[in-house]
Amino acid sequence: MLRTVTVTRYVMPFREGGSVPALVEADDLGFYVVKLRGAAQGEKALVAELVGGELARVAGLPVPDLVFVDVDASLATAEPDPEIALPLEASTGLNLGMDYLPGSITFDPLAGPAPDPLLASRIVLFDSFVMNVDRTPRNPNLLSWHRRLWMIDHGACLYVHHGWTPSDVLSDAADPFTDVRSHVLLRWATKLEEAMDQLTSALTPEAFERICSRVPDAWLSRDDGFDGVESRRRAYVEFLVARRDALPRITEEADRARRL
Repeated sequence: MLRTVTVTRYVMPFREGGSVPALVEADDLGFYVVKLRGAAQGEKALVAELVGGELARVAGLPVPDLVFVDVDASLATAEPDPEIALPLEASTGLNLGMDYLPGSITFDPLAGPAPDPLLASRIVLFDSFVMNVDRTPRNPNLLSWHRRLWMIDHGACLYVHHGWTPSDVLSDAADPFTDVRSHVLLRWATKLEEAMDQLTSALTPEAFERICSRVPDAWLSRDDGFDGVESRRRAYVEFLVARRDALPRITEEADRARRL
């Protein structure tokens, strides 16, 4: 289960991206990069962040700890900058935070050292599985910290859920994900078959059920044609199961892109 912490201090905003991430201090004395549900990308970006991040953890990939972050209305009242105060006000309640990695630097594919081929293959294939379009040389969303790579920012995963209706949830589930050609680690992903075996073993329907059950009801409550919160939750599980079935095709596409 994810822990819940309460924000005690807004430290500073990170201006990148529509999710308006911010560095906050919480009541456990920890620092977190928090994504706000009241930002432009809305709750679905938080759903993708939670599901993508926790699936990566289940797969044994390096991701910082995630926590639910409770934002009190008083935090917005005390913020003089309206660009920050407005999304804070709209984000009262549960948001999602990631453990802050102090001193980390953005992975640079030109600087070296080269990543381990199996780890690169596992990350590439995982990102293809969750349809992550946001791990490119321009925006790697990989940090180097304590001599390890860490995966961050999964809010762009599962992008097809932004247009879901009850009748077409599975229409893109077998997509081979041609966007893998832009993945920052693709050149090092020489062990994709081994990575597929590991992912298939780790990413089970039971894991999908467990992780999707952690998504707060409030993040699944929008009126989009589904028959309530549990119907939306079930859609994510069914999509991920179908995506797992498509892993051979997804792997084939990643290998084809790497060889181009």
